[in-house]
Amino acid sequence: MMRVLAPSANRFISYPKYSFSLLHHPLLLLPLKTPFLLNPPKTLRCRATMASEPHLPIQVKDQIHLTEKESLIFQRLKGVLHHFNLDTQLRVAGGWVRDKLLGKDCYDIDVAIDNMLGREFCEKINEYLLKTGEDVQGIGVIQCNPDQSKHLETARMRLLDLWIDFVNLRAEDYCENSRIPTMRFGTPEEDAYRRDLTINSLFYNINSDSVEDFTGRGITDLKSGKIVTPLPPKETFLDDPLRVLRAIRFGARFCFVLDEGLKEAAASDEVRDAIKEKISRERIGHEVDLMIGGNEPVKAVTYIRDLQLFWIVFNVPSNVEPSLPEECDRFCLAFMDTALRLIQSLESLNLNDEQRRLCLYSALFLPLRSMVYRDNKKKKVPVVDFIFRNSLKLKSKDAETVISVHRAAEKFIPLISCITSEKDVQHAEAHCGKILIDVPETLKLRILAGLLLREIKDFWPVALLVSTLLYPNGDLCESLAEDLKLEKNRALFKQVKDVILKLDLENIWEAKPLVNGKDIMSILNLKAGPNVKEWQQKVIEWQLAHPTGTADECQEWLREAGAKRARMDDNV
Repeated sequence: MMRVLAPSANRFISYPKYSFSLLHHPLLLLPLKTPFLLNPPKTLRCRATMASEPHLPIQVKDQIHLTEKESLIFQRLKGVLHHFNLDTQLRVAGGWVRDKLLGKDCYDIDVAIDNMLGREFCEKINEYLLKTGEDVQGIGVIQCNPDQSKHLETARMRLLDLWIDFVNLRAEDYCENSRIPTMRFGTPEEDAYRRDLTINSLFYNINSDSVEDFTGRGITDLKSGKIVTPLPPKETFLDDPLRVLRAIRFGARFCFVLDEGLKEAAASDEVRDAIKEKISRERIGHEVDLMIGGNEPVKAVTYIRDLQLFWIVFNVPSNVEPSLPEECDRFCLAFMDTALRLIQSLESLNLNDEQRRLCLYSALFLPLRSMVYRDNKKKKVPVVDFIFRNSLKLKSKDAETVISVHRAAEKFIPLISCITSEKDVQHAEAHCGKILIDVPETLKLRILAGLLLREIKDFWPVALLVSTLLYPNGDLCESLAEDLKLEKNRALFKQVKDVILKLDLENIWEAKPLVNGKDIMSILNLKAGPNVKEWQQKVIEWQLAHPTGTADECQEWLREAGAKRARMDDNV
């Protein structure tokens, strides 16, 4: 069963899983540039669902087993306490404790201190290191920023080549008319209850070498696989609205069940508005990027959509052309789902982490690929560019790569038709750009494919995979109807990839031009300008048509082609 929030009633309803049986739907005959189907049939559903049933009990260890490096670090911290005779309790908080109890490695150690600030204890560590003849470490301090729900000052330093964060235990007091709390030193219990989730509220007491569960349910929720907030969820989320995305991320990462009260609070108008207004886009983008790069990206985005947060997280401008249709977010999610299953099922597809991440983004934003908005200078800008640069504040290169993948995917479609013998090479040439040199038809496929791969470079497998979601007509909806037949998608990808490898184009973008621009100007007696660029393109095409050709042969062809061009110009 899939569970979604019923917007009108602000509650969750259930309905059976649906299939993509839309092959004969009369509204599927759309042109190549159509980004999605307006008012899509309600039967179209993504495979990913929001978990609602408890999992089998999770295997949770009875005690934490330290690595050799962890033991040495903790012994050094105890040495600081002993040297200065400090009555201080040191506790590792949050994710490290959770992961160690689950038997997972974790190198993110956050130490909570009960009676001093983190930077003060770091200074004590350096005093201790100086007295023991060890190298003093630099201390970095991350200041609090209440306007962005960052209420704690954090100190960071490196011990035994591992970065450790130090922060004081805290409690928060709120004024009647303000959501920005007054910070004070708190008890471990107060600190635990102010954490985002019960599974992240556990402590490992370094002084006593023991696990502490001050909420009384952290270990229970960990064992039962539940995502729950220590305090009432709306209170927790309004304190720091980013906790909604963290709950989603951890729920997806561990395949844990989101608490019903948590889901209702996360989807409330008050919390949704707080996410929009109170959290920086950098923090939102960081959480989303962790989801997309994680082990369950589709589940995470499914949670985002089902909690009515999709267009808050992936915010788009108000002046989108054409305007967003109803349920466009559902198409975005369905394409990402399909792309992930293709990645997992294609044994010959060896994507690195960056390629996988941007492949999933490319599929997620595929229905938006033809959309633009007008910036302050009235210039048309792709909506996908806005999402990366403004909504998520991710790298500009990410936006450029995804947009390039979308463009290359559409160019792949006529090439696929040519390779599968459904259309002749003229059809591909008409859509990919006319070849500038006169060559036999048998060579044109290598030229067109080579030019495309030189354009997209090592992301060509990503573009090819995305193109299979659009094939044969660039019609997203028809592709969705077909995409459950993964064998067809896999076979199509493999067929085209095998042709590319057979044509020896796998790394064709690394091939240098046999004749550079300066030589072209000398051979053809040209001045710098657009004519040189045109002949540079012709040189690349000649190389693609003659993979074993030499520089001398290319120069000779240039002279002949230049002379022929001159005679034609004289006759005009």
